[in-house]
Amino acid sequence: QVQLAESGGGLVQAGGSLRLSCAASGSIFSINPMGWYRQAPGKQRELVATITGGGRTNYADSVKGRFTISRVNAKNTVYLQMNSLQPENTAVYYCTLTASAIYWGQGTQVTVSS
Repeated sequence: QVQLAESGGGLVQAGGSLRLSCAASGSIFSINPMGWYRQAPGKQRELVATITGGGRTNYADSVKGRFTISRVNAKNTVYLQMNSLQPENTAVYYCTLTASAIYWGQGTQVTVSS
């Protein structure tokens, strides 16, 4: 089993920054890809960013240049640094880990006020 625990969400004004963290535990290896998805009210869940065990990254076009995904394999932790946040970035952000299945965290709320 895999457990994912997100933290770092909150309320921020437009233009501000937040850093999300996700700590993984259980039957995992440092090579497992991890990522972040988000779901805004009334919208489908969408990809934000992913990172492989080797550090290769992939971003949604809407966040390129503003968000940065990173990981510390020794801590089994993935981060999402979010800069220049805008109200449309308001959503619940979910951490994922891909192993024998795709595992999801409980989500952390990010609210950006205008």
